Amino acid sequence: MYLHKETQSMLNEIATVLQTSDACFKVHYWGINPQLFDNPVHKHSFFEVCYVLAGVGTYMDDGVEYQLRSGAHFCSRPGVTHQIRTQEGLYLLYVAFELDESLTQGPMREAYEALSEHATVFVQQDEHHPTALLWKSLMLQDGSTGNLPAAAIGTVAYSLILSFLTLFGVHTNVEKVNVQRTNSNRLLQQAKLYIRDNLAGTIGLTDVARYLNVSERHLSRLFSAGIGETFTDFVRHERVRQATRLLLRTELPIKQIAEETGFSSVHYFTRVFMEDKKLPPGRFREMKQNVTSLVQKD
Repeated sequence: MYLHKETQSMLNEIATVLQTSDACFKVHYWGINPQLFDNPVHKHSFFEVCYVLAGVGTYMDDGVEYQLRSGAHFCSRPGVTHQIRTQEGLYLLYVAFELDESLTQGPMREAYEALSEHATVFVQQDEHHPTALLWKSLMLQDGSTGNLPAAAIGTVAYSLILSFLTLFGVHTNVEKVNVQRTNSNRLLQQAKLYIRDNLAGTIGLTDVARYLNVSERHLSRLFSAGIGETFTDFVRHERVRQATRLLLRTELPIKQIAEETGFSSVHYFTRVFMEDKKLPPGRFREMKQNVTSLVQKD
């Protein structure tokens, strides 16, 4: 059913550095072994998480023995001695990884520090557990209809490693932090889109806050924290950006461009545009057109 050699090669080729804005994982190796037998007592300087797809055996971790069968997950933590033993062989999926702390946010670093110290080493779940389903979704099968597109492999592999935090019982505030950040990012993006789509009108903090159903104070903080810019500055820069686009791509009169980008007068438009571009709108358009003409002649 599963193509274990092909899956292992694929994962070790395209899923070795898994990164988002929250964390970066360095994967040392992926393993897909349909018949793994005893290995010696040993330890790693990194995490190694294994999933038993089939078979029976035992796993010894720091002197404690656990019974292995289909559906078992076990976590070998950094610096802890461990060993797998089996008489019949295990169909084992495993991944060895460590956190790149320089590219990882504080809450995520703390979560994996807790995992290395307080993890529930062994977990027995059924085949429908989310982590088990993530493992299986990465496995290549005969034919193309049952396989993920290559572009999705990294995202699923990242999600798999992230799922180990809850699978092995580490309770952190990562999920809460991520949800809060996601909600803030979504609101900020909605605000930016609203502003860009309604530049011709009067856009005030009150209007956008009412549209998003948030307080003016909260919306103001979103801009300051999210992009390091005040709401007013963002609106002004967006108006200049759109005016610049119209100057370069259309033949609209300066007065009409000022109106369509929400400036109250040509005088005010010219003053703001000069502050940003160091040239008045008409001169800016003329210079850019001359440069384009010379390039085309060459």
